[in-house]
Amino acid sequence: MKGRTVLITGAARGIGRAVAELLRSRGATVLAPSRREMDLCSNDSIDTYLAALEGGVDILVNNAGINPLASAGEFTDGDLQATLQVNLVAPMRLIRQLSPGMAERGYGRIVNISSIWSGVSKPRRFVYTATKSGINGVTRALAVELSGSGVLVNAVAPGFVNTELTRKNIPEEGLREIAATIPMGRLAEPEEIAEIVAFLCSARNSYITGQTIFADGGFCCQ
Repeated sequence: MKGRTVLITGAARGIGRAVAELLRSRGATVLAPSRREMDLCSNDSIDTYLAALEGGVDILVNNAGINPLASAGEFTDGDLQATLQVNLVAPMRLIRQLSPGMAERGYGRIVNISSIWSGVSKPRRFVYTATKSGINGVTRALAVELSGSGVLVNAVAPGFVNTELTRKNIPEEGLREIAATIPMGRLAEPEEIAEIVAFLCSARNSYITGQTIFADGGFCCQ
């Protein structure tokens, strides 16, 4: 990672923070813009941030995401617009701006953070599942487009992760019930997901591209 510049979205907490800390510890220069610096809900904000960047970005980790819970009969236009924007449109705009430079330099890594709900689903994940399935499709299409350029593109689909937000939203009893549904019997730690992302971002990954790796303790195998 030494000498590489990484741009990661949603790095203030959880998986994003774990990825940023790990890549930084391995020598990367990590750009982790706050919402004030780059608001993914605003295309103008994204464009302004990217226009001000100095030097190239070698690695892009599209981590930020939102998940307003609503069924097919419940979701609002605001839910739809915001979730599509943050989970799908913003990553695509970042890719559009940054991937040509990676290809010109002959090296790049793009990792999109997806979700188990792109492979399976449950009630009230209607819009979220659509966007995360979309980012898997973006991953495959971009991997083919950039094949042979030195740029590898993959996605990681975490399952249930022991983050601050998870613990805030789910009581202890609920966490135990969730763990009982996972073959490995526990939630993932953010650092475990970060290790997968770090490998995919590194030069050690020389042949994996276009894949969505489910890191879910076996949940989706059931």
